[in-house]
Amino acid sequence: MFASASRRVATYALNRVCPQQGRRLAARRTWLSTETTSKAEAAAAKGTSEGTKQQTNRGSVSGWWTSAEFWGGLGAIAGWGMSGSAIYDAYLQGPEVISLTMTPVLIVYSSLFARWAFIVKPQNLLLCSCHVANVAAQSNQLRRALELKMATGEEDKVYDMAQKAAVGGAVLTGSVIAGPSIRSALTNANLGIVSTIAAADAGPFTVHFWAPMSKWMISGASFMELDRPTEKISLAQYTALTLTGFFFSRYALLVTPINYTLCSVNIALFLSSAWHLGRKINADFVNPKPKD
Repeated sequence: MFASASRRVATYALNRVCPQQGRRLAARRTWLSTETTSKAEAAAAKGTSEGTKQQTNRGSVSGWWTSAEFWGGLGAIAGWGMSGSAIYDAYLQGPEVISLTMTPVLIVYSSLFARWAFIVKPQNLLLCSCHVANVAAQSNQLRRALELKMATGEEDKVYDMAQKAAVGGAVLTGSVIAGPSIRSALTNANLGIVSTIAAADAGPFTVHFWAPMSKWMISGASFMELDRPTEKISLAQYTALTLTGFFFSRYALLVTPINYTLCSVNIALFLSSAWHLGRKINADFVNPKPKD
């Protein structure tokens, strides 16, 4: 502070005594100041460039791991595998391998996920299209299974399933129609945690909540059939389900909004489907039973 004041006083005195010398001194100081600023800016630019280069190198390594598009694309491919497995089984497998527990669940699951994939950020049209295809393929499988039941004298079971499906469809339709009004009322009622949950982006009034719940039904169906005879297990279907569970466990943490429920259910789906897949591979390829 004192040095700066002394320089100003000296400069003033020099200007009074010898104006030309004072102007030279002022010009030199301006040049030195400009030179110092230029060097500082160059150093800062160099540091920024090096930081950007390091960040780019790190990004090239971790980009695929943090890319929603990458994991979503793998999940969509696995989803197409599930649709393809239904088409494959329809052409090459008899209706006796079709699970009347799993197939209706897959129809509900794909219906919800087709909607979820369409509105999630980033949007995943490849995944949406595969689920639309899966609804059609699984509906055809359900038709084949019911026709087999009818042909083998199990009409009562088919009628019972039809009644349950009708009741479930009515409840679902009513929930979809009334849901927005109920959500708005709860959100505006200032009920604390209830209102917060109702207004959440991935709350129970959104497809971000119910799509993962439908996957819990798939996992539940798998867990309910842990002792399912291996000859009735579709190798193609459970390969697709296992891969779907694996890919979506990561994908769920990269979308907007982040969906922890979807992550947890896919871990469960991966484990339950891998159990059936392992049993099928073991029975057919590792330790096959000798044919009579």
